[in-house]
Amino acid sequence: MDEPPEPKDADLVARTKDGDASAFDELVRRYSPRVYGLVYNMTSNHEETNDLLQDIFLKAFRSIRGFRGDSSFYTWIHTIAANMTINFLKKRNRRRGVSLNDVDAHIENDPDYIEATSSSSTDPRREANLAELQKKLNEALQKLSHDHRAVVTMFDIQGMPHAEIAKILGISEGTVRSRLFYAHRQLQSYLGEFRAP
Repeated sequence: MDEPPEPKDADLVARTKDGDASAFDELVRRYSPRVYGLVYNMTSNHEETNDLLQDIFLKAFRSIRGFRGDSSFYTWIHTIAANMTINFLKKRNRRRGVSLNDVDAHIENDPDYIEATSSSSTDPRREANLAELQKKLNEALQKLSHDHRAVVTMFDIQGMPHAEIAKILGISEGTVRSRLFYAHRQLQSYLGEFRAP
């Protein structure tokens, strides 16, 4: 017997508005990995990301009656996530300067990182170089402004098109392109001295 097709986002949103909490749970299940990736790549801290993720979905749940469907749920939830993360980072920077201790040093224990970097022949030198490169990339990302970090995360890490990023951040596609260009130049200069053998 064939399984029924997965409900569309619009159906789940409508059911959530009608008080079906399980429909919202399905939206959370569907979008948590991508939203987590967006937030983590902007904060480089798992604990802060987990806290923000809860706040983002709580805000979405409380605000869902105001969601008119002018954009996709995907765009709407990413807009909430990007704005809340940028606001969080601005507050964090005001409280104290970002230190390298804020950068999650435990990336080498992350299952996705292990899977992405594992090879059948375990070469300790290669693994050390990959760990060092990941650390340098995280540090370089943290040096970018919040706005530049957001576009790099969405475009380079999550693979979103310029038009989608523009909608999420409420800016023009030209601004997305110029921020990406500037951010890429900054990252190249930050990483310029690091050369993997």
